[in-house]
Amino acid sequence: METTAQPERNVPPSPAGLPEVASARRLRPATVALLVVGAVASFQLAFQFTPLCWLVLAYLGCLYELRRVATARQAFYGGMVVGLGVFVPQMGFMWTIFGPAAIPLWLILAFFHGVFLLLLHRVEVRLGACWAMWLAPVLWCGIEYFRSEVWWLRFTWFTAGTVFDPPVGMALCVGVYGAGLIAFQCAIFLRRLVSRTFSKADGMLLAAWALLIIVLPAFAVASNARQRSLHVAGVQLEFPGVPEVVTALDRVAKAHPEAELLMLSEYTFDGPVPDAVKIWCKRNDKWLVAGGKDVLQPGGSPGKPLLGPPTAGVATERYYNTAFVISTSGEVVFTQAKSRPIQFFKDGEPAREQRVWDSPWGKLGIAICYDVSYRRVMDELIRQGAGALLIPTMDVEPWGEHEHRLNARMARIRAAEYGVPIFRVASSGISQLINTLGDEQSTTSYPGPGEIISGELRLRVRGGTVPLDRWLAPFCTVVTGGVLTALIVFAWRDRASWKEST
Repeated sequence: METTAQPERNVPPSPAGLPEVASARRLRPATVALLVVGAVASFQLAFQFTPLCWLVLAYLGCLYELRRVATARQAFYGGMVVGLGVFVPQMGFMWTIFGPAAIPLWLILAFFHGVFLLLLHRVEVRLGACWAMWLAPVLWCGIEYFRSEVWWLRFTWFTAGTVFDPPVGMALCVGVYGAGLIAFQCAIFLRRLVSRTFSKADGMLLAAWALLIIVLPAFAVASNARQRSLHVAGVQLEFPGVPEVVTALDRVAKAHPEAELLMLSEYTFDGPVPDAVKIWCKRNDKWLVAGGKDVLQPGGSPGKPLLGPPTAGVATERYYNTAFVISTSGEVVFTQAKSRPIQFFKDGEPAREQRVWDSPWGKLGIAICYDVSYRRVMDELIRQGAGALLIPTMDVEPWGEHEHRLNARMARIRAAEYGVPIFRVASSGISQLINTLGDEQSTTSYPGPGEIISGELRLRVRGGTVPLDRWLAPFCTVVTGGVLTALIVFAWRDRASWKEST
């Protein structure tokens, strides 16, 4: 076990009342720079190249070592630099979308890396290296979950668990946030092996994680082996007119007459599904899922929505971004609104509820585009027994191929986490048919206007499985809040004591 640091006995508190790291344990500036560069480079290589995904351990290990900078301020700013190095290279498309406003958004995302290193630094100084070692994975998981799922500007991409593409082993049983926690713990284990401080307790914990990762996924798959087939097809259309939609549906029906359920993208229609399309479904004996708008309140100013097809007259002011299900009788039999409209866009009102569709083939969960990024949204569909997920999506072509591929990556992760297949049809690529292991069985190109995707969707009869981090990640967030509160109280007492002594 590492020696517990007692910096407050060796180094007096700073004028702010906060004890600092003992000089014997401080990192040199050159070491700090190398660790920052190593963390950023390791993440980018691990994320970009699947065979190098194990480098995520180096990324987390470098972050862990950065806790030993001299001051809390250095820890925070060091974390900010690492965060910017993680997010900015992957999210250059935000400049295309938002222009200079992308800079504060990048800084907000990097802020959470800064907060993590700041908390871990204070734990090391106040409680010692042993507490820092055991709390580091918990703090990491708690902050990732808070950043991704809890607060208003939630953004789930680029968590440590998303590096594993697809995360078949870890994510299927522990989830993407649990995968990040385990990866951080493994990084610490490796560090202790190198420093020859690996203990029996470390070995027992490592064995428990290995058992969880290896045994539970196999059990989950074996216990839910019954499947039911559904032939599906879709076509990529961005801002189409009604005649163009009907023509495209004719092409799909002719090319894939075996397809029982057809799907179009999010915002295919600037309102409800037109009568011409309903008549087509009845005449061709096809089911259809298509994106449109469920208008709540007409009005507003002339123009077009920030997200959605152009409108020639007056834009709707309030609406639900909705997926409509049209039956073979030409009737709307089910609707589901988008649960998480994109921030800063005119993307409709949040859905009031989530329901699964009791289709003729079994329970199907329908989520719209960005919803698939959020575990708190998708977990509910799986809890209700969804055996497969349908995801109508619109990533507009000008956002670029890299953004499209990042969004498609999240669908693969969700399929692997829940053990259910996903059929995702995008407006301009990349559409996907994904199996229960997160592998793409069929896909389209970018931008791919008019491309057709088809295949067999094999529904899980008993539904998917919600990973263990459904409770583990919120628990870590609560623990992180408790640690933050305790550190604030300690800092307040130190500051009060310093004022009295002076």
